[in-house]
Amino acid sequence: MRHRFAAGLPAMALLLLGTPGPGSAQAQKAAPKAYSPRRLADGHPDLQGVYDLATMTPLERPAGAPAAYSKEQAQKIEGVLAKQRAKADEALSGDRAAPPKGGVGVTGQLPVFWELAGGKVGGYNAGWLDPGATLTVVDGQYRSSIVIDPPNGRVPPIKPEAAQRAAATRARPTSDQTENAADSDLDRTPGAYDDPERRPLGERCLLGFGSTSGPPALPDYFYNNLHQIVQTKDAVMILTEMVHDARIVRMNAQHLPKGIRLWMGDSVGRWEGDTLVVDTTNFNDKTRFRGSGENLHIVERFTRVDDRTLLYRFTVEDPDTWAQPWTGEMAWPATDGKIYEYACHEGNYAMTDILKGARAREREQAAARTASKQ
Repeated sequence: MRHRFAAGLPAMALLLLGTPGPGSAQAQKAAPKAYSPRRLADGHPDLQGVYDLATMTPLERPAGAPAAYSKEQAQKIEGVLAKQRAKADEALSGDRAAPPKGGVGVTGQLPVFWELAGGKVGGYNAGWLDPGATLTVVDGQYRSSIVIDPPNGRVPPIKPEAAQRAAATRARPTSDQTENAADSDLDRTPGAYDDPERRPLGERCLLGFGSTSGPPALPDYFYNNLHQIVQTKDAVMILTEMVHDARIVRMNAQHLPKGIRLWMGDSVGRWEGDTLVVDTTNFNDKTRFRGSGENLHIVERFTRVDDRTLLYRFTVEDPDTWAQPWTGEMAWPATDGKIYEYACHEGNYAMTDILKGARAREREQAAARTASKQ
């Protein structure tokens, strides 16, 4: 009996070693199943849906910030903004006094977007603004910047000749890069406020400011953050809620001749596996993304990573403007929210008031000059 038991021990040991028990089953977890996106009839992933690009993550990394925050750091940052928003949403007294000239500074109480939106003088109530309440999360990381390359998370400085080119275009209709928020930084270019066509495109309700329309499609940290993708085998449409911009991506096509220039460039698409790659050139000379030139080239990549999220990655290249290409990425979370018409030009009193204000300033300056001569 002892002999049979002893002889059976090695066999039993091998059996136990070869047959995972409850403990070893936990230790040897099966590899997570690769995500398989839903597909359309042509076999390609279905990217369609409405996505909310609002995020607290800035384009460029703040000084001293890590490339990604820990979960605890992210929750703290998001909590601070939540308290700021709650404070800003408190009811205001109906019999409050008028603010002092120049408004009341709110730095330290609300994010900088508040002052840029005219918060100092009551341009926008906080209830109108939706800069995002969370950081963008990519690969489980709470990103501190959208830019990931260069590794410092900063857009490379523009070349001196590009800066000169940008300065030379300030007297012509161009993008919101020429628009300044503070009165001391008003555009002093002669005639800048003489003609509505000299004003920035966003101010004229022609194109969403801050490159919200793309490419690259970036958060505007303001409001109207939704984007919708509609997809067929021959074309992909990207609709932006801000200023109702609609971009058509022609699939498997050739770029238009260089002489044909478009507001949002000429976008052609192709599939690389399950990723939609969009290549855009042929921008006109009025958009000038961050001071770019006529050779601006942007490549975007859209990949569905789960049923409710797209990974959006883009690379910006323009050898006439930056010494190196730069890349950013962010999550596009799906939303059940509805896209509403952005009737920007209906009741656009701002443009009339801007030009009236310029005339009033000129009269004041003329009166001051006359008084100084007397």
